[in-house]
Amino acid sequence: MNDVTPGLPDQGGAPAPEPAADPAANPVADESGRPGEPGGEAGPAPYEPAAPAPLGVVREPTGDAAVDAVLDRLADADHLTADGHLDVYEDVHEGLRTVLGALDAPDRTAHHPPHPVPHDHRS
Repeated sequence: MNDVTPGLPDQGGAPAPEPAADPAANPVADESGRPGEPGGEAGPAPYEPAAPAPLGVVREPTGDAAVDAVLDRLADADHLTADGHLDVYEDVHEGLRTVLGALDAPDRTAHHPPHPVPHDHRS
């Protein structure tokens, strides 16, 4: 009998075969240094956002022509990417502040009765 166990090199036996490499356990890095598919192929294509599209939100008329004109500006956001919406929203907000602020201003065109002039009554 031989006391040498095959597969152990330090005891004079034949070296054991190396286990088969699991491709999922050791992915090959692509040129970016990130793991990719085995064989050097890159991963999925980078994310491409969809083109701007109208949301289809119906804007109901308010009955005030000035407010409706400002709110019609919201339709411009339908054709912009999300990062362009802020400018439209700020513009609409400022327009509404102006229109609604005008409601608090006194109407200079309306006819107001004259203020009575104080009379100097001397006794």
